[in-house]
Amino acid sequence: MEERFPFHYYLLEYLFVLVGLLFFLLDIALDIWTVVSFYQNGDYVYMAVMIFLLLGSSILLQVFSWLWYSDCLDELETNVETFAKKHILIKPFHFLQLGVYLRYAGVIEISTKHFRQKTNSFAEGVAVYLNHDLQMLRLFEAFSESTPQLTLMMSIILQREELELITGLKILTSAAAIASTVAMYHRSMRAFLQEKRKMSWISTGVYFLWNLLLIIPRVSALALFCSVLPCYIIAHFLSLWMLLVLGAWSQKTNLMEHSGWEWFYRATVGIIWYFSWFNISTGSIKLKTVLYYCVMGLDTLMLLGFWCWKMFEYTGCWSSLNPYIVIPTLLGLYFAGIILKIIYYRWFHPNCDEQKLAIPSEQQNVRQAAALNEDETDSLEASPKARAAVPAQPVTGILKRGRAMAANFYH
Repeated sequence: MEERFPFHYYLLEYLFVLVGLLFFLLDIALDIWTVVSFYQNGDYVYMAVMIFLLLGSSILLQVFSWLWYSDCLDELETNVETFAKKHILIKPFHFLQLGVYLRYAGVIEISTKHFRQKTNSFAEGVAVYLNHDLQMLRLFEAFSESTPQLTLMMSIILQREELELITGLKILTSAAAIASTVAMYHRSMRAFLQEKRKMSWISTGVYFLWNLLLIIPRVSALALFCSVLPCYIIAHFLSLWMLLVLGAWSQKTNLMEHSGWEWFYRATVGIIWYFSWFNISTGSIKLKTVLYYCVMGLDTLMLLGFWCWKMFEYTGCWSSLNPYIVIPTLLGLYFAGIILKIIYYRWFHPNCDEQKLAIPSEQQNVRQAAALNEDETDSLEASPKARAAVPAQPVTGILKRGRAMAANFYH
């Protein structure tokens, strides 16, 4: 039986979809404004780096979006996506870097329909996976574009010694926006829970907070290192990123349909891991998490150590930041984030076996089979005969991806 929720629940869910689109468009406008500001100020190197980040992230998102669309072209449920497929517009949209907008249009269409009907948004079928794919793309964008941008802007502020209260608030707001994207991905995973009340807004809030506490010291350490040794940040990224990609390969991920594209996914996971943890497999999760935070903690310490060394070498830079205050503060935030993460997984995270997860497409098939056998049963639940009527099909494409990510999340 479908869970029923009060009106304000559907209103909040609908508003979050609209606010997500609004912030997505606002982010694009701010990116354009930043590039224009660099050009007007003659900061052509910073402008080139900014454009590289924007284009690189956009191409990354469009490639993933097109690959995922190609897995379910025969299963599109929204009118806007069906129209684009009918007129052969899906591929041109992605070539013009508009694929994510197409996904947003589909999500808003479904969200509006379910809000009017007061039923669970994305409750059944492929729609839940399209929403999940959109949230994954937003997650990829957060760590391939937004987080590197924040690191770049913080390093510029530190180099120019423009760190003031207002700039500090802007930095905190940007970090909170990244953590909120991660929290919205967390929120989208509710669709795979049979009892959705187990993942409350308090759970999402705690998830947001521990991510924020871990992202701030990581990005700050990278920005501090970049501000004193800007030529070495690329070498640091490439060396650590290759190690992280090998780590993703060792997890034997199987998210994409082809092995070549699987490496593309692992390379993207390496980018995410450079800034924050993202679970991509099941089994021995605690050991993997401890190993990851030990490695990243040592790396963060190394970055702060190099920055501190340059501060001792050029003591005049102490006018803005004192290493004896900055380093303990960042490390304190890092350990506070880890402790809060432990609290979250101990008391707020709904752990489920893969067999107990609600897989919408499978549920829909069972309901359709039950409808064919409605003369044999009056129950909403599918009978054994109805279940037998559902032909066993290989789990591929969008269903395979959704099941894999749900199993990884609810380890």
